[in-house]
Amino acid sequence: MNSKLLAFVVACLVVSLVVLNFIFLPETQTEVPDFFVGISVAYADLPVIKALIDEVSAYTNIFVIGSTGISVFEEKLDEVCQYLVDKDMYFVIYQAFHNHLDLISEVEKRFGDNFLGVYFGDEHGGEHLDKTEDRWVTDADNITDAADQFVYHLHWWLNVKEFRGVVFPYAPSDFQLFTADYGLYWFDYLAGYDVVLAEFGWNYSRQINVALNRGAATVQNRDWGVIVTWTYNNPPYIGSGEELYDDLVYAYDNGAKYVLVFDSNENYTESILREEHFDALERFWQYTLDNPVPEVVDRVAFVLPKDFGYGFRGPEDKIWGLWEADAHSLEISYHLGEFLAQYGPRLDVIYDEHLALDQTYSKYIFWNGTIISP
Repeated sequence: MNSKLLAFVVACLVVSLVVLNFIFLPETQTEVPDFFVGISVAYADLPVIKALIDEVSAYTNIFVIGSTGISVFEEKLDEVCQYLVDKDMYFVIYQAFHNHLDLISEVEKRFGDNFLGVYFGDEHGGEHLDKTEDRWVTDADNITDAADQFVYHLHWWLNVKEFRGVVFPYAPSDFQLFTADYGLYWFDYLAGYDVVLAEFGWNYSRQINVALNRGAATVQNRDWGVIVTWTYNNPPYIGSGEELYDDLVYAYDNGAKYVLVFDSNENYTESILREEHFDALERFWQYTLDNPVPEVVDRVAFVLPKDFGYGFRGPEDKIWGLWEADAHSLEISYHLGEFLAQYGPRLDVIYDEHLALDQTYSKYIFWNGTIISP
């Protein structure tokens, strides 16, 4: 074999080995976790935030950049995102308006594997139950009119690219959308949110909020989670470390995909978390390692009337924030309480709308007494 032919054969062998090596290289991209736990920070102190990330990165995997003091400034946002990526953490970015979504798009291009979505506004449902101004529905003929208005206006807000003569390159719906709320979760999902976080705070029932949020997410094929918020309106704001641990475990055992802890004082200037809360998070992280992601089996659905926007926080709560509780709402609440006691964490609360009545649930108990077992 002459030298030219030998060189050609060797070159071919080298190229073949390189190609085969490339084809059979092991996959380096890590699989996205089935469960996320972390902190949502609503202040903008970069040194404190970096120190917090250093503290929790060993036992959390998600971080919400929850302050517009960071999320609307390109350099600050890029700095925090890079810091999180270097710690192998996933993140969500809070925005309150459309005109900074171009920054989010750049983040997605650079850190797409770690960027999970946009947290765009919050408490849309809760505000309709509690506020009288600055909400989507201020007047309605009936509950269907109220529901239609709420979903229409919120859906428009999440999809609009032009407002008051200003054109935006992106709408919130161009990204996976997160929000937090403490009521009317079903209608948040209908309007277009992909993930709704039920707020665990104050003295609200954890069980009712899980049943409402998990039911809405299940029927509408979305993801759901929990965010532990304030217990008090004044320092120390958040409950004890033991209370936090119990809330985290409760959310996880009931099937939440995302479990977050809100971290900020009332002025959005500093952290409220103490060593006992970090200890609780670390204990919880070990709990998730020792206990695989649970599946709540043999679930039962309590089916509410279509468009019945009631808060279920007690006999003084309102319907869509527009009408006082009446005999009808009190009767439904009474029966819901009975079924929550009977079925415990197996019970979801859903609406008589878009129902397939399939084997998602072992039993459908309608508000009017009808029971269907697929």
